[in-house]
Parts: sequence; C-alpha cells; structure tokens
Amino acid sequence: MNSVIGLNSEIYKTFEKHAENLEELRLELFNTLKKIEWEVRGKRINEIDKFITLKAINIFLNIISKNNEELINYSTLDTMRRAFLGEVGVSEAFLEEIKHLILAVSGKSNFSSGFFGDRLEVIDFTKFKGREAGKKRSEFLDKVYEIMKEYLKKFPSGLDEKVVKKREKQKKILLDYFGATEEDWNNYKWQFKNVIKGKKGLEILRDLKDIVKISEEDLTLLEKAIENNIPYAITPYYLHLFDFDQPYKYDLPIRRQVIPPEHYINMMANAESREVFDYMGELDTTPEELITRRYVTIAIMKPYESCPQICVYCQRNWMIKDFGDKAFVGWDKVEKALKWFEEHESMIEILITGGDPFCLSDNSIKKIVERIKNFDHVIGVRFGTRTLLTAPMRITESLLDVLSILKDKKVIVSTHAESSYEITPEVKRAVELLGSKNIRVYNQHVYHRYVSRRFENVALRIALRKVGIIPYYTFYPKGKEEHKDYLIPIARIIQEVHEEARLLPGTFRTDEPIFNVPRLGKNHLRGENRELIAIKPDGRRVYIMHPWEKGIYKTNVYVYEDYPIKDYLDNLKELGEDIKDYWTIWYYY
Repeated sequence: MNSVIGLNSEIYKTFEKHAENLEELRLELFNTLKKIEWEVRGKRINEIDKFITLKAINIFLNIISKNNEELINYSTLDTMRRAFLGEVGVSEAFLEEIKHLILAVSGKSNFSSGFFGDRLEVIDFTKFKGREAGKKRSEFLDKVYEIMKEYLKKFPSGLDEKVVKKREKQKKILLDYFGATEEDWNNYKWQFKNVIKGKKGLEILRDLKDIVKISEEDLTLLEKAIENNIPYAITPYYLHLFDFDQPYKYDLPIRRQVIPPEHYINMMANAESREVFDYMGELDTTPEELITRRYVTIAIMKPYESCPQICVYCQRNWMIKDFGDKAFVGWDKVEKALKWFEEHESMIEILITGGDPFCLSDNSIKKIVERIKNFDHVIGVRFGTRTLLTAPMRITESLLDVLSILKDKKVIVSTHAESSYEITPEVKRAVELLGSKNIRVYNQHVYHRYVSRRFENVALRIALRKVGIIPYYTFYPKGKEEHKDYLIPIARIIQEVHEEARLLPGTFRTDEPIFNVPRLGKNHLRGENRELIAIKPDGRRVYIMHPWEKGIYKTNVYVYEDYPIKDYLDNLKELGEDIKDYWTIWYYY
C-alpha cells in the first residue's frame, strides 16, 4: 500500500503524518485533495486529462466522506490507513483501484492518449484547410476503421456465407439424428416437441458429444443441474448454432448461454428457497399474480413460466420451470391479470413476457389479445420473446394473423440477442415477417462476461441492423451472486459506450446502457445517475444508484457492490484477451 500511495508525494506525506488517527487523516487528506484540485484548475494542461483528474479528486473525496461510511458501515480510508501502517493486508484488486485513482488525481492517467494509443499518428488538423483538410481527416478515419475491423474479425456473424454453409451441414447431421425432415425442422411445434431438456436431453447430448463437441465437464454440469431440479432447455435449432468444428471459440457466448456453471448450480441447489434469487424484488412489486409493476404507465404480465431455451443468467431463474405444458400458469390467473389491466387506465402499454409468451399456442395468444383489443386505454402491446433467436420458425403467418387482431394497438416485439453469431438468415426472415405487419423488433442485450470483449457488442449491433432489429437496451447483468461467472464491472459497459459504440453511426447505437435497481427499475448509466462512494478490500467498487424517480418525487437510493475490475480483467485474460486493450477501464467511474 505504501508504494501505491507513494505515487503522489503530497498524499503520501499526509498519510505519513496522520495515519495513526483516522479523523486527523480524513481532514488533512481533504485539505490535500482540495489543494491539488486548486492547483489543477490553475494549470494549462491537457483538458481531457484535467477532466479525469478532477473527476478522480471528486471520487477520492467521496470515499473519504464520513457520511458515505455511515451509509454503508464501511470505511475505505480506514482500510487504506491500516494497510499503510501494516496492520492489515489488502487484495491486489484493491491496490489496483487505489493505484489508478491516485494516478488520475496526480494527472498521470494518460487517458487522453486513448486505448488505440500509438497505433495512430497524432495529426494537428488545424494546420490544413479546405479539401486538403477533409482528405487528411478522411484518411485518418480510414486508419481508425482498419484497427476497428481487426477487432471485428474475432466476432463473425451468423449471416456470413461460410457460417451459413457450415450450419446447413450441421442441421443435416441433427436431422439425421432425430430422423426428421426439413419440413419438421421448419415447424416450431416440432422444435418445441424436441427441446433438449432433462435426462432425455442429456442422453441426446451424450449421443452427440463427439459431433457437437460438448466437453465432458459441461455434460457433468448438466447432469448435476438435473439432479438438483435446475431447468435447462435447448432447441434443436439453437443446438445447430453451436460450432461443431471449432467449439468454444466463436460460439462461446451461445454455449455459455445454456450450460450452467458449477457456482450457479451449487448456489441454486443449496438455497432454502429459489425465491431468495428474486434480485429485482418482483414478489414485492406484484399487485396481482402474474403482474410486475415498477412504473407509472406500463406493467408486465407473465402467462408462461419457461422458455424453449433457458438462459443461465435469467433474472427470473427463481420462477422458471421446466419447458412444457406445466409452465402455463392457467386461465384463471391469466383472466385475473387481464382484469387488473382492464381496470387500470394508467396502463397505456402492456408487456407480455415470462418466460416466453410465444411458447403459447396461437389460440392461447388469440384468447389474450382478444381481451386486450377492447381495453380503450391501452395504446401499445409489447411481447418479450427470445424465440426469434431460439426458434425463429415460431413467427408464422398464423401468429401474424393473431397479432393483427391488435391492429388498433401498437404491437412491438422485444427480443434478446446476445451475439452476432446468433443472427442468421432465419432470424432475418422472422423479422421481415413481423415487419410485413408493421411490427417492429427491438433488442434487449445483457452485457455479460462472455459477450463483453472489445467490439463484441459493436459486431452484434451491426448484425442486428442488417436484419432490421433496433438496438434498444444494453443491460448491466444483474448483480446476483449465483451469476458470478457472468458479471462485469459497471465501468466496462460505460467504457464500451464511449470507446467502441461511439465509432458506429447513431442509428446503430440506439441502445441505452441500463442498471436495473431492485424493486425500483432502470438506472440509466449514460448519465450522472450513480456515485462511487467506496472501494472494498476485495476491490469491489461501491455505488449509490439513483432511482429513475429522482426529480419527480421523494424516493430512496440503492447501494450496490460492483464486480472487481481486476477480477474481470483476469477473466478476460483466461478468454485469451490482451488486457492491455482495456487499460482505460480504471478511469470510468
């Protein structure tokens, strides 16, 4: 700790003189930081580095605030003080956080050089005028694109010709195995009937082990999940998206979507009740069974409690059932929920989700929409479904006829694509069919560890726009402890927005980065809706998350402990990433 604090001589001297007394240290450190701030404001230095320095000073003041310490019953300053005196040890992750904070406070972040750094020649464009200036700028931007393109090569699209041909061969292999025809494959009822789940599904995967290239470790994990009644489900269509030739490379996000890790299984298996995993507090925001309401003019209805492909990191893992008829909640409950919407004129939009409502039959969906079409106050109906990615053949002319019953309402489909490798010609056709009825498709992306590499989300956005899906939300993965293997730091999603998404046209980066606050709802990470107030000994940043209601009416903040940046960078290294590419992450707060 001493060498880290020693990166700034003034801060070091403050610790050296006052470390024996916490309150003296707090006061003198405050004075030291304000002195540094005043000096920085009086200097002619790089304005970008100055901005980072002033931001870091403010963060440092936050973490030595006594009020913040009382709020979370923990003192970062006391941890630093005791480590400085040699009384306690701290993790490398904690040291890295403090190191980069002090570098930024000292004006040594070098942030202004950017993560492209010396790969680009610095050009003073003010020295050129007119057409010459325009050409110079264009040539420079071409070089930026060439660097960007090298990253994008790591993330092929399911629309690429080579990938399409490969998957045609893989589909034929699966058809032979199932003894099915092309007509069967293109029938969503066949896909649903043959969902790979439970013990029978494990037998299928063991039969196909050498073909699909599923590791024995993953098969053992699925076996353990079955033993502990933890649902999993994979459609034959989604299985054919696995890469049979180069497993766990381009298809890593797809495999990690459906095969639960050991930590997750152990936590789910040992829990007293699955309801303890209700991170978003849906049980406390349910005015009527099947309904979740966090907002003024929209609420959620959940008529079906499973999916034909179950995402491991699902926020509703506490309620998800095995895929099948038993996942339908029953008409009595659905009718009561619909009655609630009918009686609440504030509900100008209904989000029908689950589980996946497109798992219901056309007749069942028709029964629901026939009721909703008569709700005069309802303007929009949104269906949350991942079938576009897991069984795109579910989008049929028959389903479109059912949805057309709501012709006087604005119908939207909200889907959940995670990877460019999931975007296929079949997805494109499904989107086009919906578009033929003026139904737009929006994407809600969960930005977890296995889809968070440099430019991975850029590749997804490009693929989405190719098939006509509009990027809508990019969600910070729920900070649920059972999903530890999927978590990332908040800093990474902010870094992605500023350093990668920004290189795309505005119409490609319409997604909003979001942190969902339990019970309250969406915190927009793009704005100043959070405060970094502490760093825990294990390197976790502690944030106060501001609720969406602030400025509207009185409400509470939410305290969140983030995933450590150092741990995340170690995770990326295990995935084969060069963590030098991510060095600016420390300066996103």
